[in-house]
Amino acid sequence: MPLEFDSTHQYCSAVIDDIECRSAVTDVEITTNDTTHMSEANIGGHKVPITEAEADALTVYKAKDLRHHTIGVEPGEDSPVI
Repeated sequence: MPLEFDSTHQYCSAVIDDIECRSAVTDVEITTNDTTHMSEANIGGHKVPITEAEADALTVYKAKDLRHHTIGVEPGEDSPVI
């Protein structure tokens, strides 16, 4: 689900379950979903899964970047998967 930016890049929006989530980019927090190992954006109180390119674009426009690296282990394996 792509994010949409307004023409001045001050606001972004996304549609989740037919609900439009909209927020000033500076109010958006980008986090890591530890289960999926993917980035999420908190837009207007809604968690939106986003691509790394979208996360990077949000940080350029001053979104709060709270992501962290995750390391997992495949079932039956001893070595970490990054």
